[in-house]
Amino acid sequence: MLLQIIILIVGLSLVVLGAQWLVNGASSVARRFGVSEFVIGLTIVGFGTSMPELVVSVTGAIEGLSDVSLGNVVGSNIFNTLLILGLTSVLVPVGISSDNKKRDIPLALGATVLLIVYGMRHTLLGVGPQDGITRLGGIVFLLLFAGYVVLCFKKSKPEVDGETEVKETKLPLAALLCLLGIGGLIGGGRMFVNSATEIARTLGVSEKFISITILAGGTSLPELVTCVVAAFKKKNQLALGNILGSNVFNILLILGASAIIHPITFGTINLVDMGTLLLSVLLLWFFAKTGKGNQISRVEGVLMLALFVAYYIYLFMKL
Repeated sequence: MLLQIIILIVGLSLVVLGAQWLVNGASSVARRFGVSEFVIGLTIVGFGTSMPELVVSVTGAIEGLSDVSLGNVVGSNIFNTLLILGLTSVLVPVGISSDNKKRDIPLALGATVLLIVYGMRHTLLGVGPQDGITRLGGIVFLLLFAGYVVLCFKKSKPEVDGETEVKETKLPLAALLCLLGIGGLIGGGRMFVNSATEIARTLGVSEKFISITILAGGTSLPELVTCVVAAFKKKNQLALGNILGSNVFNILLILGASAIIHPITFGTINLVDMGTLLLSVLLLWFFAKTGKGNQISRVEGVLMLALFVAYYIYLFMKL
């Protein structure tokens, strides 16, 4: 038990350091190439912080465990939007740009709707023998993901920063920081998940409880730390881009790749789970449309946290 606690602390420390390195390196890369920090958040940071989900879901697919592949993504996306973005907004209100409102949030909403309608087509529409994502569906998801990344870069606007020449990090060092940051996030995240799981099993907690809480929360730990660090560094667009990017990555890339390896079936994932996933993105879209000051306020962050707590209470009651 003591060894697992030490590993847990070391893993968390790696995640914290990795987040700082990645935020600093990605911001420097953005300025160097005239790419907005939001797009860097969507791509480099989004991919880096989604690596734990990718590892877990693909491993689950290889072993034929659809519940692991799908449950990890659904749980992580709910965790990302409601807990991480909600908590970040409570600490430091997260700014929302006009592009976020017109393009980025609707795209994240579209990916979520696609997953629900296509994945649960039997339950919702009576189409097909069962709910799930086929190999052909996985290919479509990957093609949509490729188009999404291309669109983000085409629509990117150069970052205007009057302090660009101040303390400018050289490109090789910035790239090294990104790599070290991603490595710290992946390695630390895996150490955290594995040690937390072992501690839970030692305490006699059920496997289902582990998958719902520790696994989904642990794989989302990089997003949590990255967003909080980015928010305190006044890089709110990087924080928002990280969440939206990670969620789209999770649905289109991770589930797409997992489905190609092994078709995914909707086992224990039900309408309440998918409904909460949809509601989390709808809340973000609603706040972007109706909120004042072009930001997610602290009050709105509290509402997101309240929904997250309500959902987890529901899950614990159903254990």
